[in-house]
Order: sequence, then C-alpha cells, then structure tokens
Amino acid sequence: MGSEKTNSLARASSAYLRSAMHQPVDWKEWGEEAFALAQQLDKPILLDIGAVWCHWCHVMDRESYENAETAKLINEHFVAVKVDRDERPDVDTRYQAAVASISGQGGWPLTAFLTPDGKPYFGGTYFPPDDRHGRPGLKRVLLTMAEAFYKRRDEVNESAGSVMNAIEHNESFMGRSGNPGPELVAKLVNAALKQFDARSGGFGSQPKFPHSGAIDLLLDASSRVSIGAGAAVVNDSAKRAALVTLEKMSKGGIYDHLAGGFHRYSVDERWVVPHFEKMAYDNSELLKNYVHAFQTFVEPDMAKVAREMIRWMDEWLSDRELGGFYASQDADFSLDDDGDYFTWTRDEAAAVLTPEELAVAGAYYDIGEIGDMHHNPAKNVLHVRTTIQSVARSNQIDVELAKERLTSAREKLYAARMKRPTPYVDKTIYVGWNAMCISAYIEAGRVLDMSAVKDFALKSLDRVLGGAWDPKKGVAHVVAYGEKNDHKDRRVAGILDDYVFLGHAALDAWEVTGDMKYYEAAEAIAESAVTRFYDKTGSGFFDTETLAEGERRLGALSTRRKPLQDSPTPAANPVGAALLMRLESLNGRVDYAVKAQETMETFAGVVEHFGLYAASYGLALQRLDQRAVQVCVIGDDADARRLEAVALARYAVNKSVVRLRRDQLNALPPALAETLPHIPVMEGSFAMLCNGKGCLPPVKTVDELIEAMNKSL
Repeated sequence: MGSEKTNSLARASSAYLRSAMHQPVDWKEWGEEAFALAQQLDKPILLDIGAVWCHWCHVMDRESYENAETAKLINEHFVAVKVDRDERPDVDTRYQAAVASISGQGGWPLTAFLTPDGKPYFGGTYFPPDDRHGRPGLKRVLLTMAEAFYKRRDEVNESAGSVMNAIEHNESFMGRSGNPGPELVAKLVNAALKQFDARSGGFGSQPKFPHSGAIDLLLDASSRVSIGAGAAVVNDSAKRAALVTLEKMSKGGIYDHLAGGFHRYSVDERWVVPHFEKMAYDNSELLKNYVHAFQTFVEPDMAKVAREMIRWMDEWLSDRELGGFYASQDADFSLDDDGDYFTWTRDEAAAVLTPEELAVAGAYYDIGEIGDMHHNPAKNVLHVRTTIQSVARSNQIDVELAKERLTSAREKLYAARMKRPTPYVDKTIYVGWNAMCISAYIEAGRVLDMSAVKDFALKSLDRVLGGAWDPKKGVAHVVAYGEKNDHKDRRVAGILDDYVFLGHAALDAWEVTGDMKYYEAAEAIAESAVTRFYDKTGSGFFDTETLAEGERRLGALSTRRKPLQDSPTPAANPVGAALLMRLESLNGRVDYAVKAQETMETFAGVVEHFGLYAASYGLALQRLDQRAVQVCVIGDDADARRLEAVALARYAVNKSVVRLRRDQLNALPPALAETLPHIPVMEGSFAMLCNGKGCLPPVKTVDELIEAMNKSL
C-alpha cells in the first residue's frame, strides 16, 4: 500500500469501501456506472461483498486485492465491484443465496462472478491467493472464470439462469396455511428445546450463536401456564433452557468481562473462544434477553449483565453528543492481531496485577500458562471457570476480600487493555440497528430504573426520525456515515427492516412518554411500509420497495424476497406483522389486523421447518394468539412509579406498559381514547388494564394490579 494513487472508492461513504481506495484493483461501487461499463466492455463482473468488521475480508484484501499481479488480472478481465454488506443488505442477501446455491455455503467475504447484467454464474467465500488447504487459489479461479465467460458463454448464461431461479425459489418461502395458532407456537418452542445444550447452554453444537429470538420465545413461554391448546406444559423446561443459556453465555469468552458486551459468536460449544467482533444488533437483542429474564425471574445476575452491556454500549457504541448508536467494533486492530486486543497471556496479566490479584483473577478467569487461542496457545480468553466462593477458599481468604481483589484486577486489566491499539469502531448510524438499540434501551431503562438510559434512547430516536424519516421519501437506511466526509446528500433507500424496527421503536417511545408525536410517527411509518412493501396479491412483505412503473433493478435485485428467517437479525415479516398488531390494538384498524393475519398465514405451512430461525415468527404468533394487553399507569408521582414497576414485572410479548400523565388523557390513540378518559374522578395515581375492546376498572394498589394482571395474562 502506501501509494497515493486511489481508485473510485475514494468517493465512497462506507468505511469498508474507503479502506480499499488505495488498492491497485480498479474497484467500482455497486451502481448503474459499474453495470453500464461491464455491458459496454462485455466483461464479467467480479463482485466482492464484505464488511469493516470482517477479519477474513481484510485477509483477502491484503493477500490478493493489494497484490499488483492479481489486481492486473482482475482489471484486465473483469469489472470489479465492491459492496459493504452493512450498507447494502439488499444486495448481500441475494448474492448470499446465489453463492449458497452454487457452493453450499455463504459468508464473508463473498466472492461472486456475474454476467454483465449481474447474474451470478460462480462464487464462493474466501479464496487464498494460491491453491492451499484444498481451496483453489484466487488467481486460478479468476483465469478459469474469465475463460468460461469468453469461451463458453452459453454454459455461463445457462448456469446464471439456473442460479437466478434458485435465488427466486430460496427467497420465496411460500407455504400458506389458514390456521397459524397455538399449536404452531408449541412446535417452535419444542424445536428450540430439542436443540438446547443442557451442559453448556445455547442450541446445537459449535459454532454457537446466541439465537436471541429463541431465548425470548422461551422466556415468554416460561411465564405462561401453558403454550397451546393440548400442548404439554413446558414452562419449566423453557425457563431452564433460557436461564442456563443466558448464564453460560455471560460466563463464557463470548462475553467481554472487562468492558461488557458480547462478541458475535463462539467457535466452540462452551462459549470460550469467540469471533471477537461486536455488533450493535447482537448486543441490542441480547440486552433485551437479559432484561426480560430479570423482569420475569428477578435474577440479580441478569440485571448485572444488562447494566454492564449498557456501560459498554454507552462507552463504545454511542454518539453521546448527538444521539445514535454505532454499527460495530472490529475484532482486531490489524491482521497480525487476531484477537490479541481482547486476550491475555499469564505474563501480561502478571505485569499489571499484584500477586494477590493474579491469584484470584487467574483462577476465576482461567488465566493460565496455556491458553485458548489456536494461533498463540499462550493467549487466554477471559471466561469464568469457577465460583468466587471456590476461589476464596483455595486462596484461604474470605469471599468479600476475593471480590475486592477481583474487582481491582478487572479494573487494572481494562486500564491496561485501553493502552493497546484499539480495534476500529464503525461509527455509521444505520436506521434498523439503531431502532433495535433504542427499543432495548427503553426497555432496560424502564425495568432497571435507569432514567439516563431511557433519555438517551429518546434522544437517539429523535435523531433517527429527524435524519432518516421523510413522509414523502420514506425511511433511509443510513442516518450518518462514520467517516468524516462530505456525503450528506447521499441517500440509501431503507429496506423493510428499517421501517418495521423504527415503527416498533417509535411505539416503545410513546409507551414510555405518552407523547403522541411518537405514536403518530409509528403509524405513519407503518402505513408507509404497507404502501411500499406489502404484497397485495400474495400477502406478506417484500424486503425492498415495489418497483415503480418502468423501473429496472440491477442484477439479482430484480428478484423479490420475503424475509422469514432470523439471520442474523429478527426477520422483517413477523416483525412487521407484530407492528401492525400493536397498532391495531391502539387504533382499531381492521385492515392492519387482516394484513398481520395474512402475513402470518403466508408462512404458516413452512415455518416449523426453520426451527430456531423462526423464533420471531413464534413471538409474533403469540401476539396474534394472545390478545394485546395494555397496562396503563396514570400519574406522575412515587405511587405511579411503583405501579409501573409492578406492571413491568414478568415479560410477556403481548403485554405493553403505557405511562401517562393526567393531562395526556386528552390526546390518545383512537382505541384508548374511547375508553381511558371515561374513568371515575380519582385522587392520586392509578393503573388500568385495557385490551383494545375495553378497560378493567382502575386499581390503586400494587396488590390489586397484580391480581388484575394475573387474570389478563
């Protein structure tokens, strides 16, 4: 590198694309210009999709795309297009499906070879520079794919056509059934329970992902007497699976014991060695999991982990001045790092701790002479291998002193780590991921009584709504890019995820503030989502907007996709259906109820085959099956706060807790406006349970509220 010469990615906004601006490959961004050039020159397209947090993307950049000889091959035979999967998830999902149909697997970096009009005819993930470990080298693949395109064009076109058909089929998931109900919820809960790893927590074997949606589905099931007519009572099993998973993850190396927050996934089944990148969307959904577990079971450790996660997100993942949440923190500082920032040798720990602190922390976090990392066996991933009581006994000290030494050790290790070169934080503010973080912060702020957390969520929502929502243009995908460059006029259209997550965040904000501007924003965003994405003939939502008349989309974007699987974020169709259900319970819009029901029916015939990856569908189905319950707490004093705290106890997906001042009773969503204002004149604060059809009589005491909730949930 080091050359001042740049390619066209110097004009890009994405941090990932800009990191390749000095490469000798003549990269183009995804767009009309690149496709027009490919067709003009009659050249195939080399498509590279990656992300700034992706270790192997950087490896392939260094090994191949920074190599002058390889770059010459690419520039001679291909039009090279580089895509940031975070910036363009619509492009990524389609070519992931294409490469999976070709090679049987996907992932990043994604390497695909396309015809000039963008149809994939071959692809894979990481290719080494030369043949090794049973993988063909990139140079050989480049020459083979160029030769195929130029000399066997008919075969290439035939292959591309069949792959496009595979994308269409892969993303349609149509399995309409007229009876999605409690039995289907029970099947999805039982699918998670069957895959539960009783020894180590989580689901399945290595590699292990958190599966936040499945944890929430189990937490919801565990708080109910039974799930599904005729189904076995599974709440004890669901409780155990959820709590064991949350406990084991928070003690494993997938959790950052010094700063807080979770890494993306674990390469082993015991959660010890993670892929070290930290994503906004993983931490938002896991934060909800720990808050929901605390709500229902009042386990102090669940609240402790949630608070530590918030501390990390506050410190590393948020714009404290303007509001908003950043996208990710990279796994490594450089390619020679490979997790070294987060890991410790015994000698490194000994250099910053007293012998007494090391004796405690070394035993508690398993900091040994032989560690956990394959590339450097001396490096330890901090994880909890025993109890503090056991450590105290073996050191012949009392538990309180052991805790003091552990706290001191943790602070010193974190301070020492802060002096190391820090992995890159992508400060891009994406709408969908921000909305997920905002919802998590609102829930955490309420349940854990952390008003500053709730306030930051509202500040962030105001920024997102102000910067990305336009009633005429719709929702944008990006609020602001992290790099300091002049691209304020650049707009990437929002996908379905951005709309539905933002709609939920706005509703959450209305529930906690009673401010109608948030309810009105939620309703307008949902209406825009229905107009732009809802399939009026086949039901359900497409992930990208309906084509305007005469509009043509580039490459595989011409295919239509209805997202059903949670991977890696909750699937937008069930999340969209849930948004319509929440709104219908507040505004009585029958058309919303019909569209939500139709969306759920669209996938009911196939969803059970997706198991863990259909948890968001299971949660939406619980909303459909169990009537919505709003616990409205009216008042602005200590009594109201006590009533709100009781109302928040026990997580149930169909329950919402609405906090209102008396002066807000004159401005309410239509369904509540019909019932709430017509209450007897009462002194002091009170609570009412409403279900869209009416409200129970007001209650003033905690005991009365508990009794009313037990009857309604």
